[in-house]
Amino acid sequence: MPPPDPDAPPHAFATPLERAQASGGPRDRISLTEDIREVEIGAFQGERGVTQRIRFDIVAEVMPAPEAVAGDDVDGILSYDTLIEAVDGALAAERVNLLETLAERIAARVLGHASAARVFVRIGKLDRGPYVLGVEIVRTRADLPEATRMPEAPRPRVLCLPAGAHAAGGLPRLLDRLAAEAPALLLATPDAPAPQAATATAQRRIDLLAIEQAAWQVAARDDRLSVVATRTELDWSLRQRRLALWAPGRIVGDATDAPSDLGPEALAAWIAARLDARDVTPAAAVAEALSS
Repeated sequence: MPPPDPDAPPHAFATPLERAQASGGPRDRISLTEDIREVEIGAFQGERGVTQRIRFDIVAEVMPAPEAVAGDDVDGILSYDTLIEAVDGALAAERVNLLETLAERIAARVLGHASAARVFVRIGKLDRGPYVLGVEIVRTRADLPEATRMPEAPRPRVLCLPAGAHAAGGLPRLLDRLAAEAPALLLATPDAPAPQAATATAQRRIDLLAIEQAAWQVAARDDRLSVVATRTELDWSLRQRRLALWAPGRIVGDATDAPSDLGPEALAAWIAARLDARDVTPAAAVAEALSS
């Protein structure tokens, strides 16, 4: 008799643990169920700035570790804490729009453990109506995107460009020096103060957009410069040892620890800390280099 189809009723709507068991295989399993968090998530504007209840259910299938179990060695097994920390880490990294994105990131974190063979992740929104809206994914280590398995991006230099850098005659020489020791991440300073808005939310958007406009002005000066807006683009640029100009709106807008000060110097320090940058060069020092 063939094994039950885990994708057919009633298994399709069973718990992740029942789904894992229905799919067969002699693997051991650990699980986290009904972990309910208050999360800011969603693609709609009405979902920004507010939290909603999200439920997480995770089952990880692990390779047997009889020696660790016999020796009562917690370091030799996949700990329950790994599942909890996978949720914690995915939520802390940045704000996301899609449950699918969050599920993928949780799965990747669990599968980063050497003994994890397969993981079931189910996430549900509890406050959208008299029902649960959710997504479930099943992943093995082989299913992870190649980018997920890449080594950590190299540590860049971070430089805060002064106002008017796009017109500076010394810009090509500065870029020549930076290219010799890339990767580097540059943050542009607007030439003029940003327009003022009546609300703090609108003002943050305007301030970030002003920096992005300045970035495109500088990027137009040299083909070696690329503007990066997402963490994926940023990491790719660093791995390719390129010179990148940061458009901060997306990353700052989605960050769970976004800075209150959106000045270029403060943003340069903030992103440098997130990237474990080699060093941060302030605008005044860059201005001196541009004039030399």
